[in-house]
Amino acid sequence: MSERKTRKGVVQISEVANGLIDPVLAKRAGINTMLLGSWDEIAGAEFADCTRPERIAWPRRASEIPGEGRYQPGVLTVACEGARALFLTHAQGELIQRINGFFGFHAIGQLRIVQKPVAPPPKRYSRPPPLVGEAARRLETMMEGVESEALKAALKRLGTAVLSTQRR
Repeated sequence: MSERKTRKGVVQISEVANGLIDPVLAKRAGINTMLLGSWDEIAGAEFADCTRPERIAWPRRASEIPGEGRYQPGVLTVACEGARALFLTHAQGELIQRINGFFGFHAIGQLRIVQKPVAPPPKRYSRPPPLVGEAARRLETMMEGVESEALKAALKRLGTAVLSTQRR
């Protein structure tokens, strides 16, 4: 049995989180948080921003492996954005070597590249609250000469966002 050494009951949150997350990731996707956390270094500057490892498919049973019981490396599924997948296809040999260097053995034999968005969707901002008091009067005086209702509505939205005291 392995014992974890702690400093008088002090445990880092990252250790607790990894202890909870790693078994789920291993069961569902065959990967661990160490691979996800080190992906930027493994993929390099060229592919770190446009790729993300999704899952590792390991062979099921020794009876399914040709050569009876020999170790077979897994297939890593990597999500890649748009046209960058073509460049990743050409560099996949080097990326497989980097991944295997990270694991310390021949863990990955093939990459499966899936085109999909990798970056999180942009944050949607909420509308600022309507202006009150002096700021509302100031905005109304600025829009006095505008005749078009559509333009006036657009200027009011813009003015409300600019003059709002709420900062993002």
